[in-house]
Amino acid sequence: MLNNAVILITGGTGSFGKKFTKMLLNNYDVKKIIIYSRDEFKQDVMNKEMIAKYPDKIDRLRFFIGDVRDKDRLHRALNGVDYVIHAAAMKQVPACEYNPFEAIKTNIHGAQNVIDAALDRKVKKVVALSTDKAVNPINLYGGTKLVSDKLFIAANAYSGLDGTVFSVVRYGNVAGSRGSVIPFFKEQIENGCKDLPITDIRMTRFWITLEQGVELVLKALEESKGGETYISKIPSFKITDLAKAMAAECTLREIGIREGEKLHEVMVTKDDSRYAFEYENHYIIYPHFSWWKESQHYTEGGQLINEGFEYSSETNTQWLGVDELQRALQILNDSKI
Repeated sequence: MLNNAVILITGGTGSFGKKFTKMLLNNYDVKKIIIYSRDEFKQDVMNKEMIAKYPDKIDRLRFFIGDVRDKDRLHRALNGVDYVIHAAAMKQVPACEYNPFEAIKTNIHGAQNVIDAALDRKVKKVVALSTDKAVNPINLYGGTKLVSDKLFIAANAYSGLDGTVFSVVRYGNVAGSRGSVIPFFKEQIENGCKDLPITDIRMTRFWITLEQGVELVLKALEESKGGETYISKIPSFKITDLAKAMAAECTLREIGIREGEKLHEVMVTKDDSRYAFEYENHYIIYPHFSWWKESQHYTEGGQLINEGFEYSSETNTQWLGVDELQRALQILNDSKI
């Protein structure tokens, strides 16, 4: 499907965009990949990295300066594009809280601009990246992403029978990503800290790697028919076990949960369960609207989950203990070499 295709990635210089670009170049004969973002320095750094790694494929990359807030620029960039991955967003919780209108302009208005431009340019499919924070949001970032998700799902009502297909992929913090707990603990340990600060010793999180996140997006690109929200089946871990896996000799110091932070990550709520199907390696939450025809859109092979089911890092059936986390951390480190 992606062979000879033109793919545009908003926010393409981020961790996801770089990994997605590499996996496309490694596994598909794509015609063109457009990196759409607003930071010329990051584009230059990524361009040089790609020249070094893919000297024979660099002609397939285009670096397009633009902001998702700029609808006209998006309309220009999407000319001839087959598929769009929408990864651009303001993601830092404190920054969104202090700059709420800026978060709304990027995460909500930007999402609407991507939708409008994709519809007008007759893009085949759009996959939007979401977050666990959009589920029962308690901070502005989560609130804006909830609205964004709703916009992308509802956009299918405007596509017509052969128009753009919109879907959403939801996951939490990627293991080792910028701003997550692993690099924070690593910095503390390297600076000689003997008592690692833990916001709350009860805290749990899901473990997902960047590769797994990309694979879920590829699945959505391949099989989505409009309105689906994809969620990976992944293990959970306790923050205290992660600290022990990284520095067994350190003591743990509880400092109190931060504003806008949750104790546990939730991917499928009890209310979602009425429209959620379970597959071998993932869940799909389907829309529930009058315009959405079940007979045309259901993906084969899934089973409706029991009403009242909740997919939470606290009650998950898959867990990584200290030993498993140490092995996972080693794999994570090796992948960066």
